[in-house]
Amino acid sequence: MADTDYQDRERTESPSQRRLDEARRKGQVPRSRDLGAASVVLVGGIGAYVLAPWLFSRVLALMHDGLTLSRLDLMDGSTLLAHLEHALAQALLAAAPLLALLLAAAVLAPLMIGGWAFSSETLAPDFSRLNPVSGLGRVFSLRGLIELGKALARFLVVALVTVVVFSKQFRSFAGLGAEPVPLGILHAFRLIGMALIALGGALAVIALIDVPLALWQHQRALRMTRQELRDEHKETEGSPEIKARVRRVQQQQARKRMMQQVPKADVVITNPTHYAVALRYDEPRMRAPIVVAKGVELIALTIRDIAREHKVPIVEAPPLARALHASCELGGEIPAQLFAAVAKVLIYVYQLRAARRGAAVMPELPQIELPDAPDAQ
Repeated sequence: MADTDYQDRERTESPSQRRLDEARRKGQVPRSRDLGAASVVLVGGIGAYVLAPWLFSRVLALMHDGLTLSRLDLMDGSTLLAHLEHALAQALLAAAPLLALLLAAAVLAPLMIGGWAFSSETLAPDFSRLNPVSGLGRVFSLRGLIELGKALARFLVVALVTVVVFSKQFRSFAGLGAEPVPLGILHAFRLIGMALIALGGALAVIALIDVPLALWQHQRALRMTRQELRDEHKETEGSPEIKARVRRVQQQQARKRMMQQVPKADVVITNPTHYAVALRYDEPRMRAPIVVAKGVELIALTIRDIAREHKVPIVEAPPLARALHASCELGGEIPAQLFAAVAKVLIYVYQLRAARRGAAVMPELPQIELPDAPDAQ
């Protein structure tokens, strides 16, 4: 008992979504017995009152068939059995609409607060409940006291409503025997329906109190300690070492994909040693040149090596290289303020390609000025 109280004091945090989902998987969802009872009684009363003419006609037909059997039919076993089967079928047909309403109320009422939850774990036997010590602990716990109070309140309300209904309708119930049989049967169904409606309304008042209480008890039973929350977060998100390793792998894969784009570049602009930015421009498809690779220090050196290997022109333009590295995202277009400078570089590259084919003289690298270009830090 002391250990349980201590654990309850430690569980101060609201349950996480993972804890709630796990509880639902085990079949632990909030339920209100009073809501189910109120729904069944109230729907049964309304059904009995509304379906009174239908029930009356079917019951009257059953009574007529049962009381009009001839002496020969009563003495014939096979005929009597056939009449019994017919009577049972007619009784089921008469009760079918009311039974369907009661079944719907019994199934749908619990779903209003806990939803649908099926778990095979709840069907497994729990022998710990046979422990008398644990049983006494549940009886004298806070939940046990609450259930006792609810049971007493339910008894008092049902008793009070029953006394009130019968005191007001006593003459009607007592006068049923003096009424004609058809009228008495119809009146009896309506009186029963009205009594059940009154009783269901009283139980609904209890259910309005029991539903929030059931939700609170469910949340309270699933509360967690701060250590449990930290452990769950660690299991969900992973340890810092694993997350760092995942980030490193992702960075390596992104770098590998970036390096695969260098051979497709039109030019690599360098610092010459600290920065390297690879640009690609396809005039029919692109509005402006895009950055396919960029990096500093070792990455810049790797970009230059791959460019040399695949004969991609390398142009040394330190201010432009720093500006492109600082202002351009990988895979993004160059900013408008760098259009003129990059255009000079691309023209130089196109002239250089033509000169290598022998179609033009070897060009000279133009003077590239960036009066308002952003610079790398």
